[in-house]
Amino acid sequence: MRDGDRYLYLLDNGTERPDPASRFQPDGVHGPSQVVDPQSFPWTDGVWKGRPPHEYVVYELHVGTCTEEGTFEALIPMLDYLLELGITAIELMPVAQFPGGRNWGYDGVFPFAPQNSYGGPDGLKKLIDACHCRGLAVVLDVVYNHLGPEGNYLHSFGPYFSDRYRTSWGEAVNFDGPYSDEVRRYFIDNALYWICEYHVDALRLDAVHGIFDFSARHLLAELAAEVHREAGSLGREILVIAESDLNDVRLIDPPDKGGYGLDGQWNDDFHHILHTLLTGEKDGYYQDFAGVGQLAASISERFIYSGQYSRYRHRSHGNSATGRSARQFVVFAQNHDQVGNRMFGERLTTLVSFESLKLAAGAVLLSPYLPLLFMGEEYGEESPFLYFISHSDPGLVEAVREGRKEEFRSFSSGEDPPDPGSIDAYLRSKPDPGKRFSGKHSVLFQFYKTLIALRKNIPALCVPDTNALRVAALEEQKLVLMERWQGDSLVVCLFNFNEQDVTVRLPGDGGCWCKLLDSSDTDWDGAGAVLPDRVAAAASAVMRGRSCAVYLMETN
Repeated sequence: MRDGDRYLYLLDNGTERPDPASRFQPDGVHGPSQVVDPQSFPWTDGVWKGRPPHEYVVYELHVGTCTEEGTFEALIPMLDYLLELGITAIELMPVAQFPGGRNWGYDGVFPFAPQNSYGGPDGLKKLIDACHCRGLAVVLDVVYNHLGPEGNYLHSFGPYFSDRYRTSWGEAVNFDGPYSDEVRRYFIDNALYWICEYHVDALRLDAVHGIFDFSARHLLAELAAEVHREAGSLGREILVIAESDLNDVRLIDPPDKGGYGLDGQWNDDFHHILHTLLTGEKDGYYQDFAGVGQLAASISERFIYSGQYSRYRHRSHGNSATGRSARQFVVFAQNHDQVGNRMFGERLTTLVSFESLKLAAGAVLLSPYLPLLFMGEEYGEESPFLYFISHSDPGLVEAVREGRKEEFRSFSSGEDPPDPGSIDAYLRSKPDPGKRFSGKHSVLFQFYKTLIALRKNIPALCVPDTNALRVAALEEQKLVLMERWQGDSLVVCLFNFNEQDVTVRLPGDGGCWCKLLDSSDTDWDGAGAVLPDRVAAAASAVMRGRSCAVYLMETN
């Protein structure tokens, strides 16, 4: 067979099926597979070796909605804009072939085939090549905990699924039952495929708490080991990052300490306490979070729930991550889940004040963690990010509608969520980056840009060293003080979640603090800064409500 040929497998029962490891599905999930020559693309990124994890400033995007065209190649002109902002890595929501042309990507059924409506294999390779030529790393979101319901033909080829476990999305993948060796190999080979044939720099593993494996060596440990071995042979920096709601450090602990050896994991606790402080919401899992003390704990100890009782889960939750490197955790004020899994897909922009948006940006980008921004966040996009699908089976579409209704029963609202099968849900989810040129959108964009520049250029902010961090919470004032240092570079970051001005005493026993940034300044459309430009160590000063500020200790 030659590059471009289309084919199907003829099974023993006479049924024709696409290739379960298809590299391209040009006619969608039910059509024939197409041969793709892995050597045919003219890569130009030969000198690219990746980025070390502490340099990651991640921009999460959905290919189908991020541009008007909704394709891989349409993203390429946007890369220079992301560079101007200060982004160092883009994260693509899943691109494996899904049914129809509208989907978040978590209903993919051909893990090796880039979505046809996005531009297929060549489109994705062009995008990644363009990223690397600009110094941008590429993170790919992959889904190994389940496959989508439509076009899922893996049943025809072997025992890929298990009836011993159930996930929130349907059948669990058979990672530890009879004949599971070949199933494990299929998914591990998929991870290596994206790294070798597409030059991807990092894999974000979706919802690993939905991966059930009770064998002696967990799939994640085996996958991480093989990816890191391949990275060594390629001479590239390649990361494996898990999304997990387990608060379990075994994911990132090295194998010699009983861990799986992944490079990092998302930290939902940081988002949840930040969101609660900003919005006051208490529905669902937000009921477990309250007070600036929890934010301080999240900054200094990684997890807030490290064995404590969770009212939402009705059980104890998590284990301690104290002492783990900050570069092993990804934090955010918004992402596709935390926005899109709201009933109406509201972004933080529509929930809180402009001053709170700046405060949220400061908390994320000044933290010692790897920061992630969600597309449009940097200029205050108001359009929602809704859940949307385009399944061809009316019964399946109705089942998804009912599932969304059930999902929100624990949240206090009498309304139904928007119809995920409608074209309107998809079109309403498209951001408008042109907004960044005017009004408060422009101000917020420049504020994000300034924060990222501070993070990159101030030594105390750019090196995530666990031992160079001190955090204090003043619960009555609703204030968090975070000191960070690296060599002679010492900064203090102040976060005031109080609606009112408060008096703050700066730390230290000598020297003088010089102000680098104050979100309440009129330059940032604030009410006007009252914090002085220079403050003696241990002196007190008044700070505006709902603001953040950064001071650098003068060295002479």
